[in-house]
Amino acid sequence: MIDFSFYSPTEFVFGRNTETRTGALARQYGAKKVMILYGGGSAVRSGLIGRVKASIDSEGIPYIEMGGIQPNPTDGKVREGIDLVRGSGADFLLAVGGGSVLDCSKAIAAGAKYDGDPWDLITYKVKAQAALPIVDILTLAATGSEYDCGGVISRTETNDKIGYMDSLLFPVCSILDPTYTFSVSKKQTAAGCADAMNHVMEQYFAADTTLLNDGICEAELRALMANARKCLANPKDYTARAEMMLCCTYGCNGILSLGNSYSGWPCHAIEHALSAYYDITHGEGLAIITPRWMRHILSEKTIDRFVKYGINVFGIDASLPKQEIAEKAIDETYRFFESINIPMHLREVGIDDSRIDEMAHHIAVNEGLDKAYVPLSEQDIKKILVESL
Repeated sequence: MIDFSFYSPTEFVFGRNTETRTGALARQYGAKKVMILYGGGSAVRSGLIGRVKASIDSEGIPYIEMGGIQPNPTDGKVREGIDLVRGSGADFLLAVGGGSVLDCSKAIAAGAKYDGDPWDLITYKVKAQAALPIVDILTLAATGSEYDCGGVISRTETNDKIGYMDSLLFPVCSILDPTYTFSVSKKQTAAGCADAMNHVMEQYFAADTTLLNDGICEAELRALMANARKCLANPKDYTARAEMMLCCTYGCNGILSLGNSYSGWPCHAIEHALSAYYDITHGEGLAIITPRWMRHILSEKTIDRFVKYGINVFGIDASLPKQEIAEKAIDETYRFFESINIPMHLREVGIDDSRIDEMAHHIAVNEGLDKAYVPLSEQDIKKILVESL
């Protein structure tokens, strides 16, 4: 087991109608003026933003708002938020939406307390010394941003998509009501499941793991697949939506890999380039890349990992030859994503071979995959991308 340090200060408020506690929670955590952040307007149309405002009003707390946070949020939107915070005197952020809204809010929270270019913080040139507190109200189960200290910010001019983490950026409180996800489209429900599954697999496929972590990861994967099917069949299945939400929450804050060795998160590293260059849906990109990465790294060195994965996640017959179990496990992974109607080729999401070399080079130079669970060279990365077309 590898030595570790773990810190996770976020309070969860889980269940129906929990947005009615927003104002009291903001008051509890010291808010004097709140900035409400949200995405494309579904939170407004559903009435959620109105209920949140009413809760804040009930505590007599003034607020401003910033909408229009897009999927794959950019550093430009971060700067817009920082300017709004500084101009208004807001001292507290309320993020209402999915992972992209939270990611952008985290970067704003740190950038508002830094006098320089926020990109310095995102690219780790400078360490943040302070950040505004964040409460989030989650409307999409996927990224786990409600329970971690990281986010992903893009810079379109350079095709960079950076995973930014800092212990100052944990939300102080996450409000989790599964009913907010009832209206999530089938496309985004499936993509959220794929994203969360890949979070788990990026921690599971490592050289040094523990029996405890393995068991939790395997149970997470089984639960994600089972509940995704139920959510797609009946979008208002509260129990399935609730378990899906909790699975996604657990998936990405490090609990599943405490004591494990470094994996490098290679599928995320590769997909970040895809969505930086082409602005595709993150979960779909991960679903496309993952089985090709699996097949690429399958070897005598990794086969036992795939055998355990195949037996314990998909129930493959343990008496079969190892190679057959491993290959079946990869096939089952592909088939599951395909069964929930995720496009499984890059060409289906608008990516052709015209920039494969450029993306492979960008990934090799910027993502450190030479130190991953199975090290990947630029040629390895290119092969995975080509096989994904």
